[in-house]
Amino acid sequence: MSTQHQHPSQPMGPQAVRKRRPRAVSMNATPLLQVKLSNLRSRIAFFLLTLGFLALIARAIWLQVISQDFLQRQGEVRYQRTLELPASRGKILDRNGNTLATSLPASAVWVNPPEFRASEQQLSQLAKLLGMRLSDIQQRVAQEEKTFVYLKRQVDAEIARQVEGLQIAGLHLRREYKRYYPEGDTAAHVVGFTNVEDSGQEGIELSREKMLSGVAGSRVVIRDRLGRIIEDVREVRDPQHGRDLALSLDSKIQFIAFNAIRDAVELHRAKAAAAVVIDVQTGELLALANWPSYNPNQRSHLSGAQLRNRVITDIFEPGSTMKPFTTALALDSNRVRPESTFNVAPGRMTIGNHTINDAHAYGVLTVEQILQKSSNVGTAKMALQMPPQEMWQLFTQVGFGQAPDIGFPGAVAGRVRPHRGWKPIEQATMSYGHGISVSLLQLARAYSIFARDGELIPVTMLKHAERVDGETVIRKDTAKAVRHMLELAAGPGGTAPQAQIQGYRVAGKTGTAHKLENGRYVNKYVASFVGFAPVSDPRIIIAVMVDEPSAGKYYGGLVAAPVFSRIGGESLRALRVMPDANMQAFVPKAGQSPMQPAQEPAPPAVAVQTDDKLAQSGADRNRDDAQALVATGAVNKR
Repeated sequence: MSTQHQHPSQPMGPQAVRKRRPRAVSMNATPLLQVKLSNLRSRIAFFLLTLGFLALIARAIWLQVISQDFLQRQGEVRYQRTLELPASRGKILDRNGNTLATSLPASAVWVNPPEFRASEQQLSQLAKLLGMRLSDIQQRVAQEEKTFVYLKRQVDAEIARQVEGLQIAGLHLRREYKRYYPEGDTAAHVVGFTNVEDSGQEGIELSREKMLSGVAGSRVVIRDRLGRIIEDVREVRDPQHGRDLALSLDSKIQFIAFNAIRDAVELHRAKAAAAVVIDVQTGELLALANWPSYNPNQRSHLSGAQLRNRVITDIFEPGSTMKPFTTALALDSNRVRPESTFNVAPGRMTIGNHTINDAHAYGVLTVEQILQKSSNVGTAKMALQMPPQEMWQLFTQVGFGQAPDIGFPGAVAGRVRPHRGWKPIEQATMSYGHGISVSLLQLARAYSIFARDGELIPVTMLKHAERVDGETVIRKDTAKAVRHMLELAAGPGGTAPQAQIQGYRVAGKTGTAHKLENGRYVNKYVASFVGFAPVSDPRIIIAVMVDEPSAGKYYGGLVAAPVFSRIGGESLRALRVMPDANMQAFVPKAGQSPMQPAQEPAPPAVAVQTDDKLAQSGADRNRDDAQALVATGAVNKR
């Protein structure tokens, strides 16, 4: 039996137990708790952890520093939009401040296909308001891959309000402008038109695009998920509206000219007609009219013939309207005087194998009478006294063969062949307007040397109220002498008595020319008249061209001269120009037989032949000569 020995210094009992502390156990004391890693594995683990932390740090720097702007923009795209503030296009005004073109508020209707929600009734109402087929709308809103699809542009403000009232989800309106032309087809070829983006496509709208268009502005807004604007953030840039433009055009005279040529086309069953009116003092174009025309407010069915601005783009053989220039050159070079005589009997003249014909065998005529009676033979005889170079220089000095500098699209130069290649027959026929091609605007401007005492004036489409200085081409006394001859030509004994205007003295010259097609003269005519009034102090120059009259009359004195009279009389009264002639001057009235003009030399009567020679013409050209004429572009463009 063992005995337990108790040491007196170690107390026993519960208090002794509470004071006893547990001993710490080392991880290495027990084999199961020992962690054994090789040096390589520990280094790899440390490297990977360090690399992970570095990647996180790099990513944080990339997102928070380097890509901050990009990410912020991407976030803003989800809720923030920059809206374009369209600039209003400048107005186009006539010389008196009347509006020719203006911009009206309109809206573009567009949809966000993924958000578009509409009932069948709403779709039907939308199609009816927009004037679209229901199937077209359904096709457009079905483009789920897109977030912006136009339904219709330039919708009128009232229609846009009704569309907005349908409250269709995903359907939006965008503010824009719609161009409106109060004068319609009257001034269409001058003003032109814009496209759906409000950019100029024709006429002044195109040539003055930079001035008229302005610069669009912008503002930043916040939209909700339905596309509604809930807050304006800031306005980035105010729109800079286009500037207004005042033209030289007078809308009253434009209306007069337009109606006159339209009625002439109907009366003579012509293919087309054109007229231009120039202010002699300022060089301003007061009217530029074409028929056929078009309404720039309704352009759904346009043809090329309607769009052609024939005054500046069409070229033709001017015919006898060229004779005053040949006469002026002969007078200015002192080769002839107004009373000088030429024997034009027996009414024809042979040059080589070619024959030039007059309408009548007049016998001996003075220079004045040659122009008054429009004698081809007399004009050719004057021309052959002069070197070809002098004729060519005069033609180029008055602007033939050079595009008019009027800042207008499509102005053509015409053609004057180099004088070194002229044959005698070509020099003779050019003297009376065959073998040379011009535009109506060129011809009207060239006549300013007779109205402005020998000065060729620049012409402009912009308002310019002051008298303009011209370039001296011929002497003042020469210009006055030719002016007197032109007054005789437009009088009772000349080729255009129907050009007379009651109360005003008139000067001018008729022209009648065959048209060239495929190198041959054909039985189609261009009738023209160019003149000015009043003779005592010329105020306006008017040029008229009627293309292919087919109602039986085709001479310039019977077709174009009456149009000149109508435009001139109404225009002079509109301008309040004082009369300078007897008020009893001859003017045909309804039911009254018109005074018969002295017949112009007939244009070359052509029958299409099968051999190599051309049909008989005023110049009786052979095929080579005709091909040379074709090279001049004298055939009117189709």
